[in-house]
Amino acid sequence: MDGMSGSPPTAPESPDSALLADRAAASRSVYVHIPFCARRCPYCDFTVVTQEEGGDERVADRYLTALHSEFAMEDRWGPLDAVNLGGGTPTRLTPAALGSILTALDRRFGVAASAEISIEANPEDWSDASAAALVAAGFNRVSFGVQSFDPAVLSSLGRLHNPAQATAAVRSSRSQGFASVNIDLIFGTPGESMGSWQATVDRALALQPDHVSAYGLTVELGTALSRSIRAGAPPPDPDDQADKYEYLASIAPEAGLVRYEISNYAVPGHHCRYNLSTWAAGEYFGFGLGAHDHRDGVRSRGLRRLDAYLAAVGRGDRPRAGSERLTAERIEADRLMLGLRRVAGVVPGTLGSRLLQSPEGERLVAAGVVRLEDGRLVVLRPLLTDEVNRSVLSLPSGDC
Repeated sequence: MDGMSGSPPTAPESPDSALLADRAAASRSVYVHIPFCARRCPYCDFTVVTQEEGGDERVADRYLTALHSEFAMEDRWGPLDAVNLGGGTPTRLTPAALGSILTALDRRFGVAASAEISIEANPEDWSDASAAALVAAGFNRVSFGVQSFDPAVLSSLGRLHNPAQATAAVRSSRSQGFASVNIDLIFGTPGESMGSWQATVDRALALQPDHVSAYGLTVELGTALSRSIRAGAPPPDPDDQADKYEYLASIAPEAGLVRYEISNYAVPGHHCRYNLSTWAAGEYFGFGLGAHDHRDGVRSRGLRRLDAYLAAVGRGDRPRAGSERLTAERIEADRLMLGLRRVAGVVPGTLGSRLLQSPEGERLVAAGVVRLEDGRLVVLRPLLTDEVNRSVLSLPSGDC
């Protein structure tokens, strides 16, 4: 061969591509919830089980057995394009246990050879040995809950790692063969200065991650953070959060990161396929404590109490707390609102056209918040996406 035959390699698709965003609707994905954590962070309202709450090794073994049983309850459906293990802290389980989950999913549904197989991790749980074992088990993407590189901010957020551990974990994942590495960040923690946030962003980007997710600190009811604010602690400042959001948005392109969703940036070819599927209103299974899924026009949510979950699966019942069959209008509203999270926007459809023709839609267009661009409805000021979605929900009922 002369080395010139065949097609040239295809350049990685930009994560803000409209085609990529829409194609994700056809993906088949699975989310598996691993609820175990060393302790509960003060801002966290996820379904977690801490060591103090009985999340010991024996309980973890029972949970793993229940997960395998839950997989067997579902119809075969595949092959899977994306698998995401989240939590909680999945890496509280051993690499062997986590690998057994992938093996069971492959046997039940099939996992495509090109599938994105992602796991969430905390830096303090990470080592070269565990990274190598996870890669050998089939994981190719890792998302680290770094949140900040400022020790004082980490302490305020209740995190157990330090900046050096975060740096070491990212570098370890690279050296041990993970194809994609994400860094999760949180901005707007009370007491975090702009200088602190800029230093965090700069240190994160210096590690050359393939993907960055950055979220403003949110006060969820029932959390320790919400209780402290009710007692008089300062809440996050929306203006401060907006300034910090804009700083990351302005500097991320210099690191080769393209924003493709409100809070997500990726190097071309390293967008999160699982997330793109959910934003495209694609279908996915959800397994484990408190997990949600979307199949055949039905959204379901899982039981949130560990004892109830284990008992239900032990009886051979699907561990569902409830489900909802979506109406045509709800399906269309979900498609529109989820699609508006993306830089690529969404084909407006009947409901989007109604929004644009309404007085509220005209106001949003005049204010430079939304625009119809190449046949797609696009949010130009991403921090106002929730406002746009409230406008969608406020539209009078009508056929879609």
